[in-house]
Amino acid sequence: MTEASSDRAPTPAASAAARDLAVLFRRLRARMRQLPMGGLTPSQTSVLLRLDKDGASSNTLLALAEGVRSQSMTATLNTLEQRGLIERSPDPEDGRRQIITLSEAGLARVSHDRQGRRDWLAQSMDERFTADQLATINEALALLGELADR
Repeated sequence: MTEASSDRAPTPAASAAARDLAVLFRRLRARMRQLPMGGLTPSQTSVLLRLDKDGASSNTLLALAEGVRSQSMTATLNTLEQRGLIERSPDPEDGRRQIITLSEAGLARVSHDRQGRRDWLAQSMDERFTADQLATINEALALLGELADR
């Protein structure tokens, strides 16, 4: 058996918690991605985050990953390039194709936006939850961290 499986089925409480946690993570991630970050559209922000996470790419691969047509990705990339957030260079293996990477300004922008999202989340939690509730959240996060490290 793999590490993720055992001889017994999970309890209904564990199954519900796992399902609810996965849904919550998706909702929270989507909400944080919708936050306005310096005049970029959600699709432009998504491309910057993808380049930061996955590294250099091409227009075609980015379009596939983002679920848009190549022409739409070209428009997005043109705007990002005009803002100095990406750089394009010829692909050494195929001169017709360009490799897209984050520029120094793009890397700084991603870092700044990521911190802005964290600040939004912290501020929202401070406004919404009591000190006792935040302590409970932190305890739950510590338990989930133990699970992740297992």
